[in-house]
Amino acid sequence: QVQLVESGGGLVQAGGSLRLSCAASGNIFSINAMGWYRQAPGKQRDVVATITNDGSTNHADSVKGRFTISRDNAKNMLYLQMNSLKPEDTAAYYCAARTNGWANFNSWGQGTRVTVSS
Repeated sequence: QVQLVESGGGLVQAGGSLRLSCAASGNIFSINAMGWYRQAPGKQRDVVATITNDGSTNHADSVKGRFTISRDNAKNMLYLQMNSLKPEDTAAYYCAARTNGWANFNSWGQGTRVTVSS
């Protein structure tokens, strides 16, 4: 079992920045990838960015050049640096982990809300 706890959400004006953090605990040695997802009201949950154990990253087209995913393995932390925020980035952001033997992300945090005002 892996436990994930997000922090860092809040209210920010358009053009501003936020950094989300995710603390991982439990059976962290089983994790082979981590990611950030988001879900806006009334919409499905979509991937924002992912990072594998070897450091390979992928970012959704909608956030490329603005958001950066990173991780600190020594601290068991995952981050999402969000710059040039837009109102359409408003959503609940979820930290996710994929553990060995699973094809999809199978561990989720409780989410942290990001609101971008225009």
